[in-house]
Amino acid sequence: MSDDQKKSNLPPHVPAPQHERAEQAGANDQSIQKVHAILLREKEEPSEGFTPMPLFLLGIISTMILVCSIYVVHYRGDFDPLVYDHRYDAVAAKAAASGPKVLTPEQFVAAGKRQYATCVACHQASGLGVAGVYPPLAASEWVLGNEERLIRVLLHGLNGPIQVKGNTYNGLMPAFGKVPGGGYNWSNERIAQVLTYIRQEWGNTAAPITTEKVAEVLKAEAARTKPWTQDELKPFE
Repeated sequence: MSDDQKKSNLPPHVPAPQHERAEQAGANDQSIQKVHAILLREKEEPSEGFTPMPLFLLGIISTMILVCSIYVVHYRGDFDPLVYDHRYDAVAAKAAASGPKVLTPEQFVAAGKRQYATCVACHQASGLGVAGVYPPLAASEWVLGNEERLIRVLLHGLNGPIQVKGNTYNGLMPAFGKVPGGGYNWSNERIAQVLTYIRQEWGNTAAPITTEKVAEVLKAEAARTKPWTQDELKPFE
C-alpha cells in the first residue's frame, strides 16, 4: 500500500483538549478588547485629581457664611452672659465702667500699700529706713507734718542734707509726679494713695491726703523743674 493510501485511510484529526481551550481563550480576549474599545468611545478614561465644586453651590455656601457672620456680630452682646439677664442695663453698665471708680477709705489705703512696694528698697517694709542712708517714715515729722510739704517732696523729689528725727541724711530722692525730669510719672491719685498709706502705717495717725490736694499742689508748682531742698521747704513746715 502506498503512502498516499495510508494517509487517506487515517481518521480525521481531532484537536487536543488544551488546543480547544487556547482557541477559546483567544476568542475571549478578542471579545474583551472589542467591548473595551466600545466603552472607551462612550466614556472618558478616568484621570487623577478631583472634580471642582460647582460654582452655584460655592456661591450658596459663601452666602450662608456671610449671613451667619453678620448675625453673630450684630447680636453678639460682646459675648457677655449678662446681656441675657433681664435685669442687666447695658447703657448703665457702660456708663459705670467709663466713670471714675470711687474707693472706700480702706481700699484707698490698700492701694497705697501696693504702690509702696516701689519704696521698700530704700525706706524698708518696716518704715524705719536705713540708718545714715535713707530716712525713716515711721514717726517722721516729714510724714506727719504739713501735707503740702510732703506732697512736694514726692512730686518733684528731694536733694541735699535733711534732718529727720534729729539725724542727718544726705541723698537724692527721685521725682514721682508728672513733672519735667520725673522718671516715674505717677498719677495724682497714685501719689495720694501712697502718701495716705505712709501717714497711717507703723503707728502713724495723720490725716489722709486726697487726689484733689495733690492736683492743687502740682498746679501751683507747674513751673518747677528740679528737686526741692530742705531750706526751700521751710515755708511749708
